Amino acid sequence: MKNIVALILLSLVVDISAGCTNKDASTQPSQPGRVIATSAYEKYFGGAPPVDKGTAYAFVIYFPSSGAPGKVVPFPFFTFDEASSMKVAAERLLGGMDVGSYQGEFIQYPKGSRILGINNDQGTVTVNLSKEFLAITDKPTAASAVSALLLTVRQFTAAKDVRLQVEGKDDPLNALGKNADDNAVQQPGPPRLLSVTAMRDKGAKEIDDVNAFFDRPVDVKELKLLSKDGQQLAGVLYHSVFDMAGVLRPKDPSQFKERMPIKVRWKVIDKLGRQAEEDTVWLLEVKEH
Repeated sequence: MKNIVALILLSLVVDISAGCTNKDASTQPSQPGRVIATSAYEKYFGGAPPVDKGTAYAFVIYFPSSGAPGKVVPFPFFTFDEASSMKVAAERLLGGMDVGSYQGEFIQYPKGSRILGINNDQGTVTVNLSKEFLAITDKPTAASAVSALLLTVRQFTAAKDVRLQVEGKDDPLNALGKNADDNAVQQPGPPRLLSVTAMRDKGAKEIDDVNAFFDRPVDVKELKLLSKDGQQLAGVLYHSVFDMAGVLRPKDPSQFKERMPIKVRWKVIDKLGRQAEEDTVWLLEVKEH
């Protein structure tokens, strides 16, 4: 998971009372970085946001929907390591997605499922899976789960074919992915606030920052974090790398406790013009890094 960029990396300091704004042009690096996106990423999420330096790679992971049989849902991810991006995407897919506002919306893969290897031989990509993956064939959602894996891998190369193996042997589960095409993809809805999470160093008593994570890159028109009685929480607000989070560096870290209610008032627009806004209360998660 080290190849997945931690979204708590910060750029762009702004005053908390002003919300998130664009960085002053005079502070931009003379040679900014770039983000190379797959065509699948651009189709479902538009142009990738810039980075200050280096070369990053944007792609999607197609999670199988638990509420719409036969459908998969694209979700944006980023990495700085192009060579491993295909494997990282497949591994992250098998790890599942059951957090925040997406809890219960995606099919979870059999516990212990993992990628043993991925080989690209002149356009034919072979994904070798561990034996635990076979448990998916006993479920009515098997076709969606297999299609999600095939579509996730297929975006990285002009592959003539993607084949699945289990423990190095071809398996009949390939037939489950016969409908793995764009018709299986459920178009993303409006942006969502994914979670509100505080981060602290391992073993530390106090948090470092509070992250309002969105489910995709967004332009933030308004973002305020307030206590349950409506008082704005003091601190400095940052905009994260890849435009996927607003991050509060609090003036008083000691006031933030696990599961304390935080009122989040936000309004955002994604890169394809989809807008959303909410004024809701979240219970704070606290995680170590």
